[in-house]
Order: sequence, then structure tokens, then C-alpha cells
Amino acid sequence: MPIEKHDLVHEFPDFQAKITELKTSDNHFSRLFDQYDELTHAIYHAETEVEPTTDEHLEEMKKERLHLKDQLFEMLKA
Repeated sequence: MPIEKHDLVHEFPDFQAKITELKTSDNHFSRLFDQYDELTHAIYHAETEVEPTTDEHLEEMKKERLHLKDQLFEMLKA
């Protein structure tokens, strides 16, 4: 099963310009974006077994990423 891309531009392609704008103009957005990106990389490494982890830890990371994604989406819609 191929691993899906979950970076923010793939998740919200219609908001690519706004993502770029907010990353440079909004410190809060930029900080959340960086957290989301770091978590996405950690999840990818866990799923590809580069850095093995427990299923429970992987699920917690995915829940945290979803929470960040929801926050970022709200900011993009505003």
C-alpha cells in the first residue's frame, strides 16, 4: 500500500498561494505549519519503518497532525 502525501499543499491545493502568504506574514500560522510538517515527516518515517514506533504512538501522532490540520484550515478559510 503506497504511503500518501500529507503535506499541506497536497492536502489543500486550492490554498497554495494563501499558504505561502501566511507562512511569511503570520507567525502563528508559520509555527503551526512547521509543527504540521515535522509531524508529517515523523509519521512518514514511522510508516516506512525508518524509525519504528508503536501503533499507539503512530495513532497519537496522526491525531495530533489532524488537530493541527484543522487549525491551519480554519486560518486558511478566514
